[in-house]
Amino acid sequence: MTVEENEKLVLKVFDAIERRDDKLFRDALHAEFEIVWPASLPYGGDKGVTWSETWELFQPTAAERKLDPRVVAANENTVVVLWRQRGLAPSGDRFDGEVLGLYQIRDGKLSRAQMFYFDSAAVANFLAKARKRIGRESAR
Repeated sequence: MTVEENEKLVLKVFDAIERRDDKLFRDALHAEFEIVWPASLPYGGDKGVTWSETWELFQPTAAERKLDPRVVAANENTVVVLWRQRGLAPSGDRFDGEVLGLYQIRDGKLSRAQMFYFDSAAVANFLAKARKRIGRESAR
């Protein structure tokens, strides 16, 4: 694939995530797709919890799901994208942080994605506080 085709593929994946289009997302993935999140996050490492399971509650509208992806570098098998992670907690607290994603393309499909959060501690704190609030509300 060309550099431009690789960029379009990765941006198509972002569009699928924003619109919660699971079929479009799955269709863009290589059979051996791997995703790597920082281990410090609830969905990082091998914790059995996914990014979408974690963020679904905290992205109730299109505004929170908007990722604003911007390709910052690309070549014949790698695309680097700067994007935004947003969330809204039940308390009204908001999160808006930058993430750098490193995406590898193989056989015309997305084969690997690795995320580098600019402030993973802030993400973890937002999620912990938001989950705590949900726990208190469900106990009532």
